[in-house]
Amino acid sequence: IPLRPMSSTTQASILRPVPAVSAALVRDGCLLMVRRIHPPNRGRLALPGGRVEPGESLQAAAQRELFEETGISATAGEVLTAIDVIDRAPDGRLRAHYVVVVLCMVWRDGEAVAADDAGEVRWLDLAGLEAAGDDVCASAGRVARELLAPN
Repeated sequence: IPLRPMSSTTQASILRPVPAVSAALVRDGCLLMVRRIHPPNRGRLALPGGRVEPGESLQAAAQRELFEETGISATAGEVLTAIDVIDRAPDGRLRAHYVVVVLCMVWRDGEAVAADDAGEVRWLDLAGLEAAGDDVCASAGRVARELLAPN
């Protein structure tokens, strides 16, 4: 029996949106960002975060991911926003879809050190964010501008 290529509808029905979190931690007027070593946004600065594990709350996931990637302990606060991260191949095929919930974090303990999925950690103020330009992934840049904007 000849195999037919999977239609985009069939492929999309196999892939499901994956719940994920990002941890937005501002300390002394700077936002903590990490350089991603895995897709999505490999090589770019983004907020620490990752997938929500089965049975894990959004708050617990944000706290865990922040600690795994940076060694910082923080308490998860309010939900800031939710972002669709949709990854498509050059031919338009859907490769992944993440629904990322961004939570504000309150620092408790630790100093930032790159670990796990993070190749580098950086504390950026608004000027540093603007200087980083395209080095920052677009969605993290939007969140960072909102958090770091003068009141």
